[in-house]
Amino acid sequence: MTLPRADEPHPDVQQFLEMYDSVDVPDFGEVSPETARQLFDQLRVGKEVVFDLHAVEDRTIDGPDGEIAIRYYEPRAGPGEEPLILYFHGGGWVIGSVETHDVTCRKLAAESGYAVVSVDYRPAPEHPFPAGLEDCYAALEWAGENAAELDADPDRIVLAGDSAGGNLATATALLARDRDGPRPAYQVLLYPSTGDVTETPAYEENAEGYVLTKDEIDWFVDHYLEDEIDRGNVYALPRRAHDLSGLPPATIVTAGFDPLRDDGGAYADRLEADGVSVSHHHYDDVVHGFVGMIGEPIDLERAHEAYDEVVTDLQTELE
Repeated sequence: MTLPRADEPHPDVQQFLEMYDSVDVPDFGEVSPETARQLFDQLRVGKEVVFDLHAVEDRTIDGPDGEIAIRYYEPRAGPGEEPLILYFHGGGWVIGSVETHDVTCRKLAAESGYAVVSVDYRPAPEHPFPAGLEDCYAALEWAGENAAELDADPDRIVLAGDSAGGNLATATALLARDRDGPRPAYQVLLYPSTGDVTETPAYEENAEGYVLTKDEIDWFVDHYLEDEIDRGNVYALPRRAHDLSGLPPATIVTAGFDPLRDDGGAYADRLEADGVSVSHHHYDDVVHGFVGMIGEPIDLERAHEAYDEVVTDLQTELE
């Protein structure tokens, strides 16, 4: 599927792009992973946004190779069995953390009324595939086993993530199906990476100038999938799976000026072809990462619209 792109980015997005260009940020592929992480930390917006949440708590849970750091967002006090959102941050499997996506998770918890658990999975290249994915699956198992403690319903666990986090969310759902593990009730995939993006028109059409570049995509993939054989692994690139039936219903958000645009659209088509219900929201005038553009210095109207759509989909499916 080739999704449409507006003639020009949204004016607020254009303002962001001009600001981004003015600080002369190098492509992440031109620096070390550690430097890329530091740059990404500095670029995240919305750090001063305040949301009315009952509690935010940093914890650790047991993982397959040591402890995994998580951040728990509780929107309101009191007992009950509400849905629980497990959130996996984006950043090409290499950069990003619970800190860089703190505002995203706070807003998601505040708007939905559901608790959110943000998972700080192990990054590549120090921990290449499948280390981060196994951490995400361990978090799903933990959530299922500890739902009562979290005042959550184990039958209404949502897997969510942006970009590489969207990849991890749907790959975790695929693992859960194939391992007969905890079955998530829903998945939210924000401009996800799901297959060989180099095969899509958007990879070239949006190759440069719109935050995420095709060279950065190649750099991220090279760090995550160090072994060539992993590039055919369906848990690394879920769109390669022959059968996606039995996965939970999905909301997929895509962006017109994003090199991953058509990858997300193709995955939506694949899911629907295999009988999975999909709510696909395409914003043709925004860039990769736009959902995180809330607060200062850019408070993007389209980002708030996307949150509204996601929350509506969640409430329609889960309540």
